[in-house]
Amino acid sequence: MIEVEHLSKTYGSTPAITDVTFRVEPGEILGFLGPNGAGKTTTMRILAGYLPATSGTAKISGFDVHDNSLAVRQRIGYLPETPPLYPEMTVEGFLHFVARIKGVPAGDRTAKVKAAIARCNLEDKQKVIIRKLSKGYRQRVGIAQAIVHDPPAIILDEPTVGLDPRQIIEVRNLIKSLAGTHTIILSTHILPEVSMTCSRVAIINQGKVVATNTPESLMTQLTGGSGYELEIDGEANLAKQVLQNVAGVSLVESIPGHHLINPTDGRAYLRVIAQPGTEPGRDIAATLIRAGFGLQEMRRVSATLEDVFLQLTTEEKHFEPETDSIANEGEAA
Repeated sequence: MIEVEHLSKTYGSTPAITDVTFRVEPGEILGFLGPNGAGKTTTMRILAGYLPATSGTAKISGFDVHDNSLAVRQRIGYLPETPPLYPEMTVEGFLHFVARIKGVPAGDRTAKVKAAIARCNLEDKQKVIIRKLSKGYRQRVGIAQAIVHDPPAIILDEPTVGLDPRQIIEVRNLIKSLAGTHTIILSTHILPEVSMTCSRVAIINQGKVVATNTPESLMTQLTGGSGYELEIDGEANLAKQVLQNVAGVSLVESIPGHHLINPTDGRAYLRVIAQPGTEPGRDIAATLIRAGFGLQEMRRVSATLEDVFLQLTTEEKHFEPETDSIANEGEAA
């Protein structure tokens, strides 16, 4: 549905994005994740036809963004970071206006507007002037204008920025409800939005895509999977030596700050990282007890998308997934 290959944009001698490549399958939500200034908005603007690329190609529904800009715009819905609203218009009037300029046939406009209002839960606000709406409702109107012509692809640039927690949940659920019937790129730097909303992730840093995969696969490949945090009676270095010999254990390290529950002087606090695909928890506990250590607390911990994000955006050498990249999957399909 959306194909981006070797896309680059340079302002003078300053590159904004370099050799960006990824693919989004029909009905999929792709999280386009990166720190501020990484190139997310530049990429979104190129895909939406608002900004020309310096080199590379981008296609939506088979149409090239540069060569067939009008055809692409007819097939996308775009929500920039600041929703393009007319504050003096009512919600219903604004959506009728947007439907008209997006080429929705006159006979279909009322039905399309009603459908967008219903999908965005704006029935109680359709007669309200937009400037009187809360930020959360204005964001809903922004999404409604992006989907009013029922486009196959939707591009959302930071759709939850500035919203309170309740509004974030509401907008998140709305976006998830669009999956399947629409292909969505969700650009954000808010990590929970990606893990809770998106089926796949493309991480961009300093203008380059550094990883593409499912959040679960990235967490396994980059962090080594899950592990355990331990509070024990005994000497830390001796416990490390004992645990290193347990099958399925890849790393044992001390925990700085002693952040387990009820820390007590004289105890050791350890983190044990398990090898991918293993569950050595029972063997860890049994080994410690046989060796004479008192196991006071043991809890399982898992890598988070935040761990992945920090690793990819702070290391000089970027990780490249060995398998299962979005682009490779698309070619295989």
